[in-house]
Amino acid sequence: MRDIIILACTTCKRRNYSTTKNKRTMTERLELKKYCKFCKAHIAHKETK
Repeated sequence: MRDIIILACTTCKRRNYSTTKNKRTMTERLELKKYCKFCKAHIAHKETK
């Protein structure tokens, strides 16, 4: 039941990371603070479609 999702940077909108999540237990969109190599800082990354 784990689906692959893509995380995009909130400032530069680039898709940097991919991860998995269980859609049964986590129905809302995932948001993690990750390092963006284009912005050169730790910035929040949100789940994209």
